[in-house]
Amino acid sequence: MSANGPVLILVGPPGSGKSTIGRLVAERFGVDFKDFDDDMATENGLAAGELVVELGRERFQELELGLLRRVLPVHTGVLALGGGTPTSPGVPELLADFPVVFLDVDLDNLLKREGLVPLHPWLLPNPRAHLKQLLAERRPVYTEVSDVTVSTSGRDPLDVLDDVLAALPVLRDG
Repeated sequence: MSANGPVLILVGPPGSGKSTIGRLVAERFGVDFKDFDDDMATENGLAAGELVVELGRERFQELELGLLRRVLPVHTGVLALGGGTPTSPGVPELLADFPVVFLDVDLDNLLKREGLVPLHPWLLPNPRAHLKQLLAERRPVYTEVSDVTVSTSGRDPLDVLDDVLAALPVLRDG
């Protein structure tokens, strides 16, 4: 594990709870929370979902990789990655030296998350089909880059927080 960089990186699909849990972990440890999608939007002038549409997946992933290379050495708090960030070429290798938790969520619970579709317009016109495909494609990548998987399906954020905090000593020692 790296001496510099995030104390924890969260990965998972959009709506899995990365921002919610990330803020809770950061608050618990008295460190900063960073939402990588917000950084992408700030740096590029468009929300991440709009950037993908505007620039295409390949160029968007290049921008993600470049930004992540700059963020990892200097951000010493909790980092929530964008849902697709771990799938970008080169990103899994960058994450290898950091504690990573995969916040997993099943399709039915994901579809119940309020505000998910408006935040991610690329899910339209059929959010269920898009999310089902997204989960099938990305779950193996999330599992590969993470040290621990914690389910958020139908769970209170404070219960998820407890599981993430319980995993942190394992991540530090592993």
